[in-house]
Amino acid sequence: MTRSANKLIPDDFDAVSSLAHSPSVVLDEALTDVEVTGVLVTTPVADAESIAGLDRAAWELAGFEAKPGQTLYVPGTEPAVLVGGGPAAELTTNGLRDATAALVRAAAKFSRIGFEIPVLGTLERATAGQAIAEGAALGRYRYTGRSTKPPGAALERLALRIGDVLPATTDAVELAAGITAGIVTARAANVARDLANTPPGHLTATDLADIAVSLGARFGFEVEVFDKQQLIELGCGGLLGVNRGSTEEPRMVKLRYTPAGTPTGHLGLVGKGIMYDSGGISLKPSDPMHLLMKMDMGGAASVLGAFTALRALRATATVTGWLMCTDNMPSGSAYQLGDVLTARNGTTVEVKNTDAEGRLVMMDAIALANEEGVDTIIDIATLTGAALMALGTSTAALFGNDEATLASVERASASTDEQVWRMPLERRYRKQLDSDVADLSNLGGTFAGATTAALFLDHFVGTTPWAHLDIAGTMQSDADDSWRSKGATGFGTRILIDVARGFQPAR
Repeated sequence: MTRSANKLIPDDFDAVSSLAHSPSVVLDEALTDVEVTGVLVTTPVADAESIAGLDRAAWELAGFEAKPGQTLYVPGTEPAVLVGGGPAAELTTNGLRDATAALVRAAAKFSRIGFEIPVLGTLERATAGQAIAEGAALGRYRYTGRSTKPPGAALERLALRIGDVLPATTDAVELAAGITAGIVTARAANVARDLANTPPGHLTATDLADIAVSLGARFGFEVEVFDKQQLIELGCGGLLGVNRGSTEEPRMVKLRYTPAGTPTGHLGLVGKGIMYDSGGISLKPSDPMHLLMKMDMGGAASVLGAFTALRALRATATVTGWLMCTDNMPSGSAYQLGDVLTARNGTTVEVKNTDAEGRLVMMDAIALANEEGVDTIIDIATLTGAALMALGTSTAALFGNDEATLASVERASASTDEQVWRMPLERRYRKQLDSDVADLSNLGGTFAGATTAALFLDHFVGTTPWAHLDIAGTMQSDADDSWRSKGATGFGTRILIDVARGFQPAR
């Protein structure tokens, strides 16, 4: 991998190290070759029922109440972990994902784990299998890029015994197919996590472009990299303007997945790739949020991660992605407040705040997506603190101009448990982006910052069906939480995969 000369990075550093640790998840009635066994406990539980050698009174005395996500480790020659599933009648596929994540974390010192699930009941077998596999691979994820101390044993094998899924049946076949899909989708999300967790000095725009080329060769998509001179020739004034203060060159990385058969449509994905965001001249305060700005390329990471899954899942549409990559730094050459930048489509933009840079790099990509003739655009970006303030760290803000596109993202959100909330694209606020010296400005007023940012992007989208995911709040987690592991979450990767797998344009 090509590296900038001023960086002292070990030659063996791997920015996507999670690819070496995908677990095996299998149906195994005998739960062979396991070091510990988890048992899903749902309520109500009979008073006389014994689980893992403990009767109900014993595990209740230990504080275990079978609440969702609760665990109790039972030591012994055959150690076990009780995993709460809540009321049996309310168990969902999302609950299965969370329960599996809870198990693999509670058994973090073990590499080979068994999991006994009494019944799936009416749950669809393929989606249940996918959720279980995702829970295992996402829940056990730990970023290990520069640590000299291993965070725990890598999960090698999860063996499943499911009471109402018998071997060699249609149910077993469907469950296994779901497990295979879940390993692929979780692997993609973990790639996005790896990239967002990587220290900024170890992952510049040129590094990300190199990684994209490598992943494209491995996972079956085309990659075209545009350097600074090519961006000048394309007239990508937003990306070039934000890059002006940096000693590192920008890169636009164009990804293309082509299905084996006749495409069902053409989906465009745009990812914000600010490799490190200091705020530029509008310097951010030195607080914990500044530390997280290595993750300001989380949108680009999610798009790139999603592309690693498309061939394996036989996505039916052509999918083209644009990753707009640069850091945003203050220096004597940095772009300034009052500057006017010219986007790829000729729109002029007055810079009123250099920390509103994400929308500037994305405007060029959206213009290029329209030139490409995509049927629909979905963009994903750690765009505004306003989204974080409004919805917190568990829910992303969703905006858009097309009901069918928004509904497809919401359906994907429900199945992946990557929560989104539809926000109003209130066009009466558009006048806040007016400029006296350019076609528009990159900053609105004091209020509704997530909305005015979305309205800025909407200017470049035009009439193309479009959805915008603002993941500023959901890009990272301060602690393990259900399928989310501490650090970068890879949020949005599985939503994009779900939408792309069977994408068809609205008729």
